[in-house]
Amino acid sequence: MKRKIVITGAASGIGRATKARLDAQGHRVIGVDLKGSDVTADLERPAGRSGMVEEIAALTGGCIDAVIAIAGIPGPADPARLLAVNYFGAVATLELLRPLLARSSAPRAVAITSTASLTDYDPDLAETCLAGEEAVALAAAAGVEPMAATGYATSKHALARWLRQAAISPEWAGSGILLNGVAPGRTLTPMTEPFFATEKGRAMLDQATPIALSDCPYGKAEDLAEVIAFLATLEGRYLVGQILYVDGGTEAIRRPAQI
Repeated sequence: MKRKIVITGAASGIGRATKARLDAQGHRVIGVDLKGSDVTADLERPAGRSGMVEEIAALTGGCIDAVIAIAGIPGPADPARLLAVNYFGAVATLELLRPLLARSSAPRAVAITSTASLTDYDPDLAETCLAGEEAVALAAAAGVEPMAATGYATSKHALARWLRQAAISPEWAGSGILLNGVAPGRTLTPMTEPFFATEKGRAMLDQATPIALSDCPYGKAEDLAEVIAFLATLEGRYLVGQILYVDGGTEAIRRPAQI
C-alpha cells in the first residue's frame, strides 16, 4: 500500500536517508526543512509550524498517512532554541498534523528522541515543557548553561515522555493513530560530524554513548531510516507508545535491569 508521508528535517542526515528509503519504496513523501525540501518551514516558531500545516494540507488534499518528526538541532546550543525546535516544534508537528492523519485508513506517526534522554537533564524544565506553556519554558531555559548537554538532553527527555503519554490517549491510540518513537544513539550525520572530528568530541561520545558492538563504532543514517520507515508503514495495529533504541546497545548498557 503506497502512502502519503510527511517528514520534517528531510533535507539532511537521518531525515534525508528516511525520505530516500520511502521514495524508493514508491510512497509519496513530502519533505519539510528550512531549505532544500518540498515545504520550507522554520519549526522553531509558531508561525512556521502553522504555515507548514497549511501547505501540507494544500499539497495532500487534507489527508496524510504518516508523519515523521525528525527536525532538530544538536547541543551544545542555546537551550531555549533546543526546546523550541526539539520539543515544541516536534510536538506541534505531530499535534497540528493529527487531524490530517485521522482521515487515513491506517495512520502512523513517528517521533525521533535520543539516547541523550537517558542522561542528565533538568527535571523542572522537563516538567515545564510537558505542561505545554512554551513561553514559560523558553524563559526558564534562559538560565541553563548553553555549553552543557542539559538543554539537549532535557528537550529529548521531555519529548520521549510526551510521546509515551500522548500515544495511549483517546486523541491518538483511541482514534486509531499509532504513535511510536525511535531513539538514535551514536550516529554519524552532518549534524554530529563535528563531534567525530576531534579527539575531545570522540571522548565525549564514548562517555555519553557507550556501545556494545565491536565492529560498528557508530550508526549510519540508513540504519535509522530502516527502522523509522518500518514504523511509518506498519500494517499491524498493535504497536503503540514504544520507543525503539537504535543505538548499538547504549540503552541496554545504561539500564541493564530495565525491562
